[in-house]
Amino acid sequence: MEHESQRHRMERCLKDVEDNPDKAAAHYNLALAYTVSGRVKQAEEAYLKAVELDPTMVQAWINLGGVRLMRWEFQGCLEATREAAKLRDDLPIVHYNMGQAYLYLNDPQNLVRCNERVIELDREHGAAHYYTAVGYLALDNLGAAERHFGRAIELGHRPTQEFVKAMEKAQLKKQKERNVTLIEISGAEAPDKPKED
Repeated sequence: MEHESQRHRMERCLKDVEDNPDKAAAHYNLALAYTVSGRVKQAEEAYLKAVELDPTMVQAWINLGGVRLMRWEFQGCLEATREAAKLRDDLPIVHYNMGQAYLYLNDPQNLVRCNERVIELDREHGAAHYYTAVGYLALDNLGAAERHFGRAIELGHRPTQEFVKAMEKAQLKKQKERNVTLIEISGAEAPDKPKED
């Protein structure tokens, strides 16, 4: 099959919706064409029409959540992806998209929960390990953050410089706390404490 131009695909999908206004698949295909062309508001409307006509269309719920995420509508993303999860809880993308919404809603607990579910479904998902590490670091669980961060790197995920710096800072803080504790336990003098004559 020849590669179809975006313009031709859009025309075909618009005609299909015109000819079959009650066909969920027609609206879904139009939504995909809008998504590919970057017209996310129109894509959202078409995905909504598709799920209105067929509420069991999992991929339309997933993609609806995705375009809402692209539009920074995080609560809307969660609503759509929860509907997808009711239908198919075994799809990593559903939980990953929810996790991304929770990331931007600054909810580290749910970020971790969603990405751990992704990892349950796909142990080799580097981005899920990375975002699990991000969540754990925010929750002040350095050990879990280090484990997931290490796994993300092994799987080829590239972290942001900000995250690497935050990990280093947390590790230094932890090391400093550990050193102080060992000195206090041993009864030895702290190295930064001036000696009395």
